[in-house]
Amino acid sequence: MIPYGKQDIHQEDIEAIVQVLRSDFLTQGPKVPLFEQNLCQYTGASYAFAVNSATSALHIACLALGLGAGDILWTSTISFVASSNCALYCGAHVDFVDIDPQTYNMSVVALEQKLIEAQKNNCLPKIVVPVHLCGQSCDMQAIFALSKQYGFRIIEDASHAIGAKYQGLPVGDCRYSDITVFSFHPVKIITTAEGGAALTNDPKLAQKMNLLRSHGITRDENLMTEKSHGAWFYQQVDLGFNYRMTELQAALGISQLTRLDQYVASRHKKVEIYNQAFSSVALQLPYQNNQTYSSYHLYPILVNEQTDRAHLFNVLRQANIGVNVHYIPIHTQPYYQQLGFKWGDFPEAENYYKRAISLPLYAQLSDTEQNYVIEQVCQNIK
Repeated sequence: MIPYGKQDIHQEDIEAIVQVLRSDFLTQGPKVPLFEQNLCQYTGASYAFAVNSATSALHIACLALGLGAGDILWTSTISFVASSNCALYCGAHVDFVDIDPQTYNMSVVALEQKLIEAQKNNCLPKIVVPVHLCGQSCDMQAIFALSKQYGFRIIEDASHAIGAKYQGLPVGDCRYSDITVFSFHPVKIITTAEGGAALTNDPKLAQKMNLLRSHGITRDENLMTEKSHGAWFYQQVDLGFNYRMTELQAALGISQLTRLDQYVASRHKKVEIYNQAFSSVALQLPYQNNQTYSSYHLYPILVNEQTDRAHLFNVLRQANIGVNVHYIPIHTQPYYQQLGFKWGDFPEAENYYKRAISLPLYAQLSDTEQNYVIEQVCQNIK
């Protein structure tokens, strides 16, 4: 089976993990801070906090921004459910913004229209979470301008987009957001097995997220309510969680990060091959805005109305090609339908879903494998 995504583990990755296993620290040692430092150096952000998943990063990001009961978070419905679940964890309400039919990212036009209506009805969001689908940045400058006009905070869900750029600068620098979240799941650009990170330039948000990822406990006397009793002393000053990343994961992340640009460049070459091969085939291919440099986490093709998407999907799976669909619109999930959402609420997202298939794309996808994928797709497209 040729999977749609796959980790790339080198000998130096294995040696980095073995080195940690032979050290004195498996958790809360020097590797996690070093990984965070390297993330800051790569992106230009001031602070980075490594955690055990991007879901955890989204949760502490929402809490750091004060999201709670009675508040509303908006995000894209074409994403994994974690992008909206993070609001529900905080007791807040969720709503969605339809996508742009070209980029499949949150539509700035739809966002502005929804904000105008929300202002009339006194139900503006506290947080908006743009999702950089497939590795291409949303139009963050435009979303940031709307945030200043309508008073919401921004969390960039860049789970797909480490290594990407927007307006020539790295995604994750938080120029146009309060917090950016990355994922290091094995199918992403680089991996720490499971893992994620939250990045920010705001020292107050940084302090809050640092507490929240580790039980709300501090050894910093400046944050304590009384003078330390001694070197052993700590205080729980907030209600936090055990969201810490291990030293093993961080060591893998440090090693993988050295190859990040190489991975993204490799993905670009494979996308060029796909684009050329499918240029005369009845498919809608991924569009790239000229302000963005995608990390190309995913390569979704959209079939036309004459093609039976389910049949094509099954034929490709039977040919040992591990295609997938990213994503089923969140608002159509049973849990969210119980909250009042229904099919028909976000037509552009639903149209995308009915036509999308993600083809294999990862660093070590061989020419032979990719050519086989191309051949099978072309043979079965009507």
